Amino acid sequence: MTDSLNRVVQVRRFGDADGLEVVDAPLPTAGRGEVRVRVLASGLEYTDVVIRRHLYPQTMRRRPPFVLGYDVVGEIDQLGDGVCGFQLGDRVADLTVLGSNTAYRTLRARDLTRVPAGVDAAEAAALILSWTTAYQLLHRAARVQRGQRVLVHGAAGAVGQALLALGTLAGVELWGTARGAHAALVRELGATPIDYQREDFTRVLPGGFDVVFDGIGEDGYRRSVAALRHGGLLCAYGYSAGVQAQRRMLAILGWIARLYLWRWLPGGERACLYSINLMRARHPQWFLEDLEHLFDLLASGTIRPRVAERLSFDEVAEAHRRLEAGGLEGKLVLCPDLPPRRDRVPPQREPAPASVQATPTSVPFPTFASLCSTHFANVGNKGTLATL
Repeated sequence: MTDSLNRVVQVRRFGDADGLEVVDAPLPTAGRGEVRVRVLASGLEYTDVVIRRHLYPQTMRRRPPFVLGYDVVGEIDQLGDGVCGFQLGDRVADLTVLGSNTAYRTLRARDLTRVPAGVDAAEAAALILSWTTAYQLLHRAARVQRGQRVLVHGAAGAVGQALLALGTLAGVELWGTARGAHAALVRELGATPIDYQREDFTRVLPGGFDVVFDGIGEDGYRRSVAALRHGGLLCAYGYSAGVQAQRRMLAILGWIARLYLWRWLPGGERACLYSINLMRARHPQWFLEDLEHLFDLLASGTIRPRVAERLSFDEVAEAHRRLEAGGLEGKLVLCPDLPPRRDRVPPQREPAPASVQATPTSVPFPTFASLCSTHFANVGNKGTLATL
């Protein structure tokens, strides 16, 4: 890369991973109120796969080519006019939805969260989307109380493992659905495993669960509602079952709309649809506080997300194929400073702890919720189609 060029991962066309390309682009310049960062790490998310396949409502109006990258950790190398409180060399993080699978990018200074000194950049990037989603589901949406009985779907996935780790810290009693092969992992994270291929989770707990977290949406969330106790709360935050089944966007939006209609359920159960982007738009300070808190937990060693592999630009298309195939045991992170694999000396890795992320199994709700919020938010005690 020359001094005037930037390396970026862009979607050339919608569809499979062959539609991705790594190209040189003009080097951005920080505008007023902005900083430019040298990207240290950017997550490769299952949500990026959904965006690439043109199934993510928030980016439905975007047309190729555009740059992928849902989150970023970077080092400030340029300050725009009017920026105060930051200086060159500061490490910062942001949730961007697009544009961060790149070597350099600009960010609005008011949106940045500081990354503590000494924190690994790839581990910090692994927290931004999945772990902040989990923290806000627990403490902002459901407002869980110590001793409550909580069911987590996709417990071996990215948000699922974060929910178990953070739920254990919050003192709730946890159950997690996963494949039987992941039972030991779920148990190690402090939850009772439920093999969804062999067990009926609606019959596991007599009386039902206080809260169910569902980022999968199997059967349009019906069985999750059936697993609730009288007055229990379903927190829906994704729809990966629809993506994996190649559903059309209209069908997926129908599932989401059904959550609103469930405010009339006779059993008093409640439904909450969570979007990290809508929550941030409504309460930007919460996002900053929550991510900062997670970084503090990381710095102290209280939590540690698993990074399965750090990848260079030449490995991005294959990383997307691996995300679609599933079975990953940690987060894939793009590290622009890494040389191509053919030039790399294999690192000596220490075994990662189990209290971390694994195969992503949820697709977070995008700002589609904001399209509905004008009509559906604050619909009464029986349900809310929006974040709480």
